Amino acid sequence: MDSKTKQMIVSALCKHFSLDSASFVGGAGESDVKALYANVLKASGKEASAQNNGEVLKWLEYAEGLPASSKDCFAALEKLNAELAVKSVILGNGLTPSAADVVVFAALHSSALGLSDSDKEKIPHVVRWMNYIQIREGLSTLFGPISVKLPQFDFEVSKAVVKVDANANAKKTAESAKPVEKSEAQPSTKKTDVEEPKKKATKEKEAKKDKKKPAETEPAANKEVELSVSLLNIQVGLIRKAWKHPSADSLLVEEIDVGEGKVRQVVSGLAKFCSPDDLTNRLVALITNVKPGKLRDVMSEGLVLCASNEDHSVVEPLLPPAGAKPGERVSFSGVEGKPEDVLNPKKKQLEKITPHLYTDESGVATYKGIPFMTSAGPCTSSIPKATIK
Repeated sequence: MDSKTKQMIVSALCKHFSLDSASFVGGAGESDVKALYANVLKASGKEASAQNNGEVLKWLEYAEGLPASSKDCFAALEKLNAELAVKSVILGNGLTPSAADVVVFAALHSSALGLSDSDKEKIPHVVRWMNYIQIREGLSTLFGPISVKLPQFDFEVSKAVVKVDANANAKKTAESAKPVEKSEAQPSTKKTDVEEPKKKATKEKEAKKDKKKPAETEPAANKEVELSVSLLNIQVGLIRKAWKHPSADSLLVEEIDVGEGKVRQVVSGLAKFCSPDDLTNRLVALITNVKPGKLRDVMSEGLVLCASNEDHSVVEPLLPPAGAKPGERVSFSGVEGKPEDVLNPKKKQLEKITPHLYTDESGVATYKGIPFMTSAGPCTSSIPKATIK
């Protein structure tokens, strides 16, 4: 490993631990990666966990052994891609990167800059991880950003499918209703000659009511079609402050700025997956038109949308891109409609919409494949193919 890469590793570690790198960078070229890591860790005042120390050493050796050129490094990237297929970060708790993530990122940075778009497509989990680390740790400003090409979608296809389904449902409703009219009308005509005038008038009124039934069934079909993500008011929020819930170990409380001139207090079940420090000054996607209510005696005025892997062992809030403004509404191309003022819990609107929310293979948050878009780009997650709730 050359001296420049070692200096990058030291700079990244110092940024991770909030240290001044000036006293470490000078002699970086004369030490190996393990020694550099040990020196910075000691200066930070933090001790390495005995449980994770073996894993840390494994990744320090991985970084030390990386070839200098992008071409020779690709086999090592494929190995890393396989590791990241089932987790968000190399070594960390939930969505929190570790020092090992920072070391490997710095060691890979020069090689990653030289990768072609076709090579990046072969290692999607590495690309997703590199993009998350450079944003989460602020390393793109330190070394220069690694470009990530986000996937494109044909939104018109999804819109056309919805229209076809709506028409088909309406036609089926009308066709199924017509035979009912005939079957009920036939018996009444057979008895008209022998019935008294009053009974005949009663039968005619009932027949008119039956004719109205198809018209009454049509709105029910249309109602299901209208139940889309447009009912949700999803806004970009900035967490100003976060702390542990006073009476629930699994809950955190956040003060979130959504451009209203005041902060909203929100309770989230994130305590097992991230700390208050992880969330402070972080952008999130917040549903702001849920009905306010208390969670364990603490008022909550919103719902932070989070991505989760299949077994719910890794959960993290969706991440709007840098440059997105607090308060701006997340939009979905081709999906029109105004959000409800307040969602009605009895109608289970949220429960019917969330099964259609998920991240794609690159970690882009979508509704039926349509990205969560802001003025600065799509919302993302480090967890690919995740459910969103």
